[in-house]
Amino acid sequence: MTFNWLKRYMPRGLYGRAALILILPVVTLQLLVSVVFIQRHFEGVTEQMSRTVSRELDLFINELYVEGNVSAPRGDIERLARRLGYDITFDVPIEYADSRRWYDFSGLVVIRTLRDLVPTISAVQLPDDRQVVVFANSQMGPVRIEVARERMSASNPHQLLVNMLVFGALMTLIAFVYLRNQLRPITRLAAAAEAFGRGRNVPYTPSGAVEVRAAGNAFLDMRSRIERQIEQRTMMLSGVSHDLRTPLTRLKLGLSLLEDEDREPLERDVEDMQRLLDEFLSFARGATEGEPEMTDPADFVAQIVEDSARAGLPVSIAKIEGQGKMPLHRVGIRRAVENLINNAVRYGERAEVSVRLSDKSLRIRVDDDGPGIPADRRDEALKPFVRLDPARNQDKGSGVGLGMAIAADVARAHGGVLRLGESDTLGGLRADIVIGR
Repeated sequence: MTFNWLKRYMPRGLYGRAALILILPVVTLQLLVSVVFIQRHFEGVTEQMSRTVSRELDLFINELYVEGNVSAPRGDIERLARRLGYDITFDVPIEYADSRRWYDFSGLVVIRTLRDLVPTISAVQLPDDRQVVVFANSQMGPVRIEVARERMSASNPHQLLVNMLVFGALMTLIAFVYLRNQLRPITRLAAAAEAFGRGRNVPYTPSGAVEVRAAGNAFLDMRSRIERQIEQRTMMLSGVSHDLRTPLTRLKLGLSLLEDEDREPLERDVEDMQRLLDEFLSFARGATEGEPEMTDPADFVAQIVEDSARAGLPVSIAKIEGQGKMPLHRVGIRRAVENLINNAVRYGERAEVSVRLSDKSLRIRVDDDGPGIPADRRDEALKPFVRLDPARNQDKGSGVGLGMAIAADVARAHGGVLRLGESDTLGGLRADIVIGR
């Protein structure tokens, strides 16, 4: 038997689930204690007290006539009733219907006991917590007898509920404060991990329980290893790129001495090598170059598009939705958007850029009118050094295969994703950088 159907009804947050784990046992325990205590204590005590009074009433009603069927004076009977704690009234309209308040559960025991032990009773009424009214048939006619309620049932039954509610709420509050202190290190660890995933390095010190401290120390070790790996990759590729620039410069100088017919093809090869080195260096720098800055995405992307258009690229702003600021690595975002624009105009005639900023996410979209990328090869297009020339127009030239990979790396560094699809406006490729806020 599985309980998968319960998952959609369970809280999704850690605090909600912790509160459920805390409150559910407390409420269950209180309900069990209430049922057991009420049934075993109040019901038992009430039944014992009601039995005592019922026997008195039965004896009192049967003694309304003395020996020889000679009626005792009513004054003597009233005095006897007062000594027993009763208030008796003669010649009253007889009642036959029992009554009680709907929440008076001990009244059920009182009525049942009186009915069982006093056969002459016609009705039992419990109008309040102070009295029990009994209607009975006697040889002197119908009588109405009032008995103090405290003689027939346990007094102050509400004290149990009050104590349960007060102490239950107090212990729940204490447990919640303690539980919140235990959950706070987990939320701090989650916030530090999320920030690191978005390219921000926030201060974090492990705290809390032993298991949480172990997870925090493991996170710090992992973060240090990743940072060292990124730094080593950047230094290695930067060093290689820098060292190769010197022989490329010498090659350019040597090629300048050749005839034009022999020099031009070789110069194009050298330029391709230079472009490859620039792309490698750009990829090596990563997506988190520089510190994140509070940026207005709409203005920033519009400036990138304007700079690209000024450089002669056929690109324009299509639509801008939403206003506000969010932390962004400006260098990385500029590099990603420029790569998507260059990729769009390389394989198409024009490109359009749109921005939508909502309360939950930022979306930067680049559409082109080129041939697009088949759906089954879009994931492959995001890998480094992959060129899908058969799917794109080779007449426009080919890239190194790092443009899409850099854009995807930038999106991931901001906690987002790069999605490729089909443009419904221009008919070519659609590239979306989606970043959560």
